[in-house]
Amino acid sequence: MTAVSTRVRPGVAARPAKRRRPRNVVAHLFLGALIVYFLIPLWWLVIASSKDAVGLFSGSGSLWFSDAIHYVANLQDLFTYNGGIYLRWLGNSVLYAVAGGAGATVIAVLAGYGFAKFAFPGRNLMFAVVLGSVMVPLTALVIPTFIMFSDLHLTDTIWAVILPSLLSPFAVYLMRVYIADAVPTELLDAARVDGAGEFRTFVSVALPLLRPIIVTVLLLGIVATWNNYFLPLAMLSDSSLYPIPVGIGLWEGLAGQNNGGGHSLWSLIIIGSLVSVIPLIIAFLSLQKYWQGGLSIGSLK
Repeated sequence: MTAVSTRVRPGVAARPAKRRRPRNVVAHLFLGALIVYFLIPLWWLVIASSKDAVGLFSGSGSLWFSDAIHYVANLQDLFTYNGGIYLRWLGNSVLYAVAGGAGATVIAVLAGYGFAKFAFPGRNLMFAVVLGSVMVPLTALVIPTFIMFSDLHLTDTIWAVILPSLLSPFAVYLMRVYIADAVPTELLDAARVDGAGEFRTFVSVALPLLRPIIVTVLLLGIVATWNNYFLPLAMLSDSSLYPIPVGIGLWEGLAGQNNGGGHSLWSLIIIGSLVSVIPLIIAFLSLQKYWQGGLSIGSLK
């Protein structure tokens, strides 16, 4: 019986590899349309910030630069208007966002770790209460919070904005779900068998595994506190304590009255809105690298 040779003869081309399936063009076009849809307001903000009051209300070329670029002049007016109040608002926003976001992250990590890895009486009931509080709109809690802080004489202080920002039920929920899957119970038991206490087990074993979710919750807390408008508006009456959203809202009300200098105020509002976006962009770009990789770094140590 003659064996059949499977060797490719010289001069005969090999069979072409299996073709890859064509990409879903409709899905990519839809995603591209969404990207354009979300970028158009930011693009308009960048363009409008380059114009002075006259060019802003001329109505020509609203989505493209005019002949004269006024970024530097607009920034100078923004940082010098009313004694540089915008810089004070910017510092307040940074303080509220960092303190509120970091504090909410710490509380969420501790609460989520406790719910996920410890069995105690009433755990399911307490977690159900946390889930239920996620469904309550934050704006519905502003008035009760104002009354509570008014009784404590804490209104019109920085604590009236920072303390309510420390509580984030959604962050606790995210932490609990993530820790339940990302931190093996066997790994914690091994650390306890080796003689590590609960605090050292948490810091040395569990905490390194939580880096991606910690950064995620931190960014969510920073963005939520930075963009919070109704809570500072209700809690604060001193304009020097305003964050940027409330301060720009104050300028918008003054510009709407159009009593001498309304157009120039609109220029400050637009360039101020653009400047307020930049810190959030920097935060995302600087922290996004911590979202990737290293989920099992703690188990290797």
